[in-house]
Amino acid sequence: MQAKLTGVLAGALAGVLAATLPVWAQEAEAPLSAIDWLSDSIATPPETPDTGGDVATSATPGAIDVTPLGGPIADAAGLLPPSATGLPRDLWGPAGTEDIVAALDAVPETPLPSLRNLLITLLLAEANAPSDSGKDDRLLLARVDRLLETGALDRAAALLERAGAETPERFRRYFDIALLQGTETEACERMLARPDISPTYPARIFCLARGGDWQAAAVTLETANSLGILSPAEDLLLARFLDSEIIDEGLIAPDNRPPSPLMFRMSEAVGEPIPTTTLPLPYAWADLRDTRGWKAQIEAGERLARHGVLSGNRLVGHYLRQRPSASGGVWERVAAIQQLQVDLAEGNAEKIDRDLSSVWIEMRDAGLHHVFAAQYGKELAALPLSGPAATLALRIGLRSPAYEEVALAARAEDVQLRFLLALARGVPETAVAPGTMSLSVRQGFAADAPPPALQRYVASGRVGEAILKALTLFNEGAAGDPDGISDAIALLRSLGLESTARRAALELLLQEGYG
Repeated sequence: MQAKLTGVLAGALAGVLAATLPVWAQEAEAPLSAIDWLSDSIATPPETPDTGGDVATSATPGAIDVTPLGGPIADAAGLLPPSATGLPRDLWGPAGTEDIVAALDAVPETPLPSLRNLLITLLLAEANAPSDSGKDDRLLLARVDRLLETGALDRAAALLERAGAETPERFRRYFDIALLQGTETEACERMLARPDISPTYPARIFCLARGGDWQAAAVTLETANSLGILSPAEDLLLARFLDSEIIDEGLIAPDNRPPSPLMFRMSEAVGEPIPTTTLPLPYAWADLRDTRGWKAQIEAGERLARHGVLSGNRLVGHYLRQRPSASGGVWERVAAIQQLQVDLAEGNAEKIDRDLSSVWIEMRDAGLHHVFAAQYGKELAALPLSGPAATLALRIGLRSPAYEEVALAARAEDVQLRFLLALARGVPETAVAPGTMSLSVRQGFAADAPPPALQRYVASGRVGEAILKALTLFNEGAAGDPDGISDAIALLRSLGLESTARRAALELLLQEGYG
């Protein structure tokens, strides 16, 4: 079904189709992506077949690939230098791009914050590009896509900025991030100023309208319709985006996939916003914008913090914005955190002693225990609490970045807690391992080196792959393979990642059932 525009916009359609795209962009198929919700906002020109002769098959100038000698390679781009990560610049060694990408794809999502942080560090690390890196930016795009999948939009955007978002595949990711974070005005300006980026019709129409050129947007929509390249859903949504008088027809859902960020933003613009709670994690960033209500911002912040891509400090900032006017659900956590803040500011250990358990249960049941521990663990462990509250504060402190400092100041009689303290101090061999998982942890710390199959990664200089393998093994171990835990810890320690090994082991053992 073709949507018809009305009023001033309809009059514009009689003009010359001066705002159309180059012919090759009209005919090109949008690039495919491993992430099904990315917008097909950029088109790439089809390759000209080689006829084997000297006769030109097109009047269009041929594409010329240019790679500056000694120039920067996008696959080497990063935000964190070796001095910040502790990782070697030759992170990937002799490994080929496809092997690295395959190892990255094999790493499952982990519930352990320390391992999530290690993966993000690896994705953001400055490192020499693999020797077979090419113009397709395969490793860079794989890193960006993994950041997008985990919801780390801010870091993905920064990495694209560092590498340069000028190529079609880089820019389409940059454009989608801008749409979800509410910075699309700048992204549209960059798009319209760069014809070589080749925006598709929906993206061009959106950006022309955002820039105030409604007539050119309307002409471009009519051109797209005449070429038959829009789906009925795109046609109607774009028409409604341009003309508010088209209100008598509902939107057409294109299929069961999530809407692209472009369709998501235009649905919002026509007054039919799509709830983000059922969409992939990155869409939660759209609810952090100032245009959203406080409750929506808190719920989105909790979702992102739960997955480790929004800081606890920022989430607490949302909690503390104002007094809750309701109760139940998210408001219980808001009230609990606000009261804890008051008690900590007043140094009221008696109230904290009484209320800590209920605050902890609220945050734990919401999957935010690691966020709470990172924000309050050190401070709580230092308070003069008593009984169960003191023990709980100690366990929370052991989940925090100050785990070693907390452990050095603590004493315990309980066998499980004694082992946790010894582990946090880096000497698990000095305490009795009270269970199978803790025994595997102790064996990992006792090992002089990882098993030979894993040591080969390190010996050949493939440090990045070794870290990815350790992440995979640790996750397999957490799912029930104790040997995987031992091997992963030994491998992490052999790479100098002692703190990560300790924190991951503590997080694993402090999961429900152990403490």
